[in-house]
Amino acid sequence: MPMIPFRKMNGLGNDFVVVDARSHPYTPSTEGVRALGDRAAGIGFDQFIIIAPPPAGETALMRIINSDGGEVESCGNAARCVAAILLDEQSAPEVTIASAGGPMRAWRAPGGISVDMGTPRFAAADIPLAAGAGDPQALTFDEPLLADLGPAACANVGNPHAVFFVPSLDAVPLGVVGPMLEHHPVFPARANISFVEVEGPARVRAVVHERGVGPTRACGTAACAIAAVGHHIGRLAEEVVVELPGGPLTIGLAGGRIVMTGPYEIDWTGMLGEGVFTRDPEPIKG
Repeated sequence: MPMIPFRKMNGLGNDFVVVDARSHPYTPSTEGVRALGDRAAGIGFDQFIIIAPPPAGETALMRIINSDGGEVESCGNAARCVAAILLDEQSAPEVTIASAGGPMRAWRAPGGISVDMGTPRFAAADIPLAAGAGDPQALTFDEPLLADLGPAACANVGNPHAVFFVPSLDAVPLGVVGPMLEHHPVFPARANISFVEVEGPARVRAVVHERGVGPTRACGTAACAIAAVGHHIGRLAEEVVVELPGGPLTIGLAGGRIVMTGPYEIDWTGMLGEGVFTRDPEPIKG
């Protein structure tokens, strides 16, 4: 496989390799993604992002492959990074990014990039939950450790999420319960797992176990799910700042649609092949 250029980017520390494959089709192997995603021997990233030719009506298609090699539907932080690339080359004030989780409209805003992530879905079949799982907004677990977490409120915001509102994040053993919940049989497509400490109706702190990645410094779709389910069950306001370990995201819910606003960064650039890469000597600023 010939070497191709890539950008190493991040949104609040949630980091990506971004490859523009609009001119030349490119699909890495699962083994190649895992090798490049290794933080000791490879580039290290949460997701491998491919910008591909769009369906009719969109600016580009975004494909998202987790560092474990599995392809997923949506990624809010990556959407801001891809939107920044597309906005830099377009004369239009906004772009539309197609994804397996649905189309996302994006534009520049104070604080970085805003992305319309669409409408949250709260029905059990849409999340999805296993048949007979119980109330999607008060989902309980019987297993040791999980029962102590209290109920989860679930939603699909382009991908599946379960959100636990807890008295204190310090008491949550994220590294233990995160994998247990991600792979729990109640979530047939697995799920992203968030724990939330409410500081007020317009501000929360959260930690996230991301499906296929593990604990992450930031997860854009998790912030969207937290705001959406919190507003849906009456705990949060229509606009919420979600403080993640990597920093804050502002989530607005006016008109029933989720609009996420936050920053992005280009860390450095390079060339990559099947499981190998080189780094450009001069970093890109921006």
